[in-house]
Amino acid sequence: MYKYILLPIFFRFDAEQIHYFVCDLLKFAFKIPGVPALLRSLYTFEHPDLVQEVAGLRFRNPIGLAAGFDKNAEMVDQLEALGFGFIEIGTVTPRPQPGNDKPRLFRVKEDEALINRMGFNNKGAAVAAAKLRYRKSSILVGGNIGKNKDTPNEQALSDYIICFNELFEVVDYFVVNVSSPNTPGLRDLQEKGPLTELLRELQIRNKQRPNPKPIFLKIAPDLTFSQLDDIIDIVKETGIAGVIATNTTISRENLKTSKDTLDKIGAGGLSGQPLKYRATEVIRYLCDRSGNAFPVIGVGGIASAADALEKRNAGAGLLQIYSSFIYEGPGLVKKICKAMVTK
Repeated sequence: MYKYILLPIFFRFDAEQIHYFVCDLLKFAFKIPGVPALLRSLYTFEHPDLVQEVAGLRFRNPIGLAAGFDKNAEMVDQLEALGFGFIEIGTVTPRPQPGNDKPRLFRVKEDEALINRMGFNNKGAAVAAAKLRYRKSSILVGGNIGKNKDTPNEQALSDYIICFNELFEVVDYFVVNVSSPNTPGLRDLQEKGPLTELLRELQIRNKQRPNPKPIFLKIAPDLTFSQLDDIIDIVKETGIAGVIATNTTISRENLKTSKDTLDKIGAGGLSGQPLKYRATEVIRYLCDRSGNAFPVIGVGGIASAADALEKRNAGAGLLQIYSSFIYEGPGLVKKICKAMVTK
């Protein structure tokens, strides 16, 4: 029903506008008595074999929603009812910012992909923290944190610390985002020196807390194998929990979509099916090269149970989806969970 009736209707409208419309519709529906229970009955699948222990946290299933969908932590309870094992909110920044000029979210339908140059549009870390304090569900929530666009890289650490302090009491784990292609200069923070300093300083503050939170690093799929070796060294040296592989790519190689169409869309991070093989390659390299020294959360091109199992076989302990949630609909999480139990 979703792919053949609802999706063609959604695709008649601007991608960002329909996103907010569907979110508002879901929030409205959730207020109707019986609807939350109905959604859980339709989309949730629970089984003891799905429970995962990763980085000291107990996940009810290994399928999460990647950051970017619920930037301001406004829909955690609603998304929990759709069967996810965990939700990652953000990316949040210390101060609110509008993001890049619109249009900034594009469908690449031939490739079942999205291109976005959102630019960390969000209402600020304090707003996200306030929303999370009043959520009703107990689903695990990750806080994806970044820097404001106008903060120089030399002062980026202070932005990450502000977000860390603001969200500490209301999230279960953190994700340090230095890999988005849509904030000028942000990816420069992936270089070994500045990244080591950033993660080391966050870990110092983390360990000063009575109950430290796992900190993950989200990396770009465009890193070379030499750079991935640096990532492995950095994770081991700083003692952070693990890596999320991967963020969106700036590559436009091997796409079915015409060059003219891509040129009209312009810059932005590509997600979805075209990212599948590179994301799996990065996951496998990190796990094999490090000897499975730390957990890897796999994300990128997971549009079916087979895709999910492929990334699990490559070494990913947990998985996240985003673009396929748009293209395949909310039933995908349940399909993957069932396949993991019956494989």
